[in-house]
Amino acid sequence: MKIAEVGNIIEFRDGLQGIVEKVNENSVIVDLTFMENFDELEIEEKTVVNHKRYKILYGSND
Repeated sequence: MKIAEVGNIIEFRDGLQGIVEKVNENSVIVDLTFMENFDELEIEEKTVVNHKRYKILYGSND
């Protein structure tokens, strides 16, 4: 399993996407305001996602 790095764009839970802001031992903190439809979703700006529950869409080197 590849662990995301700060700046990576990840996808998780039903297509939500965000930018990784911090990497913890078992999870990442993600900024969800990256999504175009963020205001329509009425969700919190940030969330915590376990490393097992996301896939990396774009790395910081892409």
